[in-house]
Amino acid sequence: MRLSLKHILFFLPLWFAACTNSNPKVDELPANPTFADHIAPIIHSNCTPCHRDDNIAPFKLITYKEVRNRASLIKAVTQTRYMPPWPADPTYSHFIGEKVLTDNEIKTIGFWVDQGMQPGDTTKVKPPTNFANPFTNRKPDLVIAMDKPYVIKGNNTDNFMVMKLPYKMAKDTFVQYIEYVPGNRKVIHHVNTHLLSYEPGKKNTAHDKTMLADQQTGMAAEIHKRIGLLNDDGSYPLMTPSVSNYLPGTEPYMYPNGIGGYRFKATGALYLNDMHYGPTPIDASDSSYFNIYFSKTPPERPTGEFIIGTLSTGKRAEVTPQLIVPPNTVKEFKAELVIEKDISLLTVIPHMHLIGKSFKAYALTPNGDTIKLVRINNWDFRWQYFYTFKKMVKIPAGSRIVAEGVYDNTIQNPNNPNNPPKEIRERDGSMRTTDEMFQLICVYVNYKPGDEDIPLE
Repeated sequence: MRLSLKHILFFLPLWFAACTNSNPKVDELPANPTFADHIAPIIHSNCTPCHRDDNIAPFKLITYKEVRNRASLIKAVTQTRYMPPWPADPTYSHFIGEKVLTDNEIKTIGFWVDQGMQPGDTTKVKPPTNFANPFTNRKPDLVIAMDKPYVIKGNNTDNFMVMKLPYKMAKDTFVQYIEYVPGNRKVIHHVNTHLLSYEPGKKNTAHDKTMLADQQTGMAAEIHKRIGLLNDDGSYPLMTPSVSNYLPGTEPYMYPNGIGGYRFKATGALYLNDMHYGPTPIDASDSSYFNIYFSKTPPERPTGEFIIGTLSTGKRAEVTPQLIVPPNTVKEFKAELVIEKDISLLTVIPHMHLIGKSFKAYALTPNGDTIKLVRINNWDFRWQYFYTFKKMVKIPAGSRIVAEGVYDNTIQNPNNPNNPPKEIRERDGSMRTTDEMFQLICVYVNYKPGDEDIPLE
């Protein structure tokens, strides 16, 4: 089968997933670049976190041979800045782990390829380790896993599931971090995980097991009852939202000590809401699980979250006008929320679907200042990140956080799911990729003087 350039560009992010830039800037190009001395540090810090066993990239980039075999491709995608896939505009705002290669790094890669890809002394190159887990030298205190693999039928349709993973311990404790470990990165698009806490005597969990249901098969209350989320008397347990989330390309990240964390009741469950398995042409299976890391102390500053736009935090933050994009049109939408108390922003998460074109978010303070949050000039549905600021960003009370989005429902948009274009709209919060969403999700803590100087690295 022959692939057109359009198809190559569509699938290229899946063939070559890129990564984090931590290599220091080089003032002058090396006269005789080698893999061992010049290329391995760039590749290992920027590419290997994804290009390794059991991660999103389909091939490894660790050894000299592996990098040499892909050298021409690496040169091409870095010189065009198609890779690394860092959507946020670095001239607008900055975040931890920005995936933006320096000009000198790109030139060094190209020069090394042109000079014959010399290996150098590869015995000096140490294999990189401990990429994904922020607890690099620590085993999880608890693992919560599915009872058995979930089978995704190969019928090229989206699967939206809700799932309950129960657990039972001897006593209550505190949790510092909950890490979602996808069992099959090829089919999992996103997962939103909430923590359910059951009070003693309110729920019989003797026969609890993994329960799941198709999210499209009924109203939420009926589904919650079917999968055993409720207390025995039919009431809802305490729910802590968004304790762990996943999107393609995201890497586990933990806030500094004292920020975030959760109270973990002895009896509870992880509730996986909007568990999205993308379309697959062949049958596949998933055995995802969670690593739980305990804390000896309660969180000093618990985090909060609010949503501006689709599924917003109250009607005051809804999309205007209504999110409907007629065929053959490019249309702009806006959503905003007034902040009622001083907060410190930690992380922002923009979200759109296939026909998204651009995204911008900022805050307007009562005294007329503009606080730049995030700008994405060329939206790409395949790369969606959790953008954590390098330092906390104070948003004063009375400020308006504004999100602006542009959608391209024309044939010129190569990601348009319809040819010819058809009307695309938001449908009651539907997360199907062929419907649309417009969201800015914000994670914050209540403001304390001096937050602006606290690094989040």
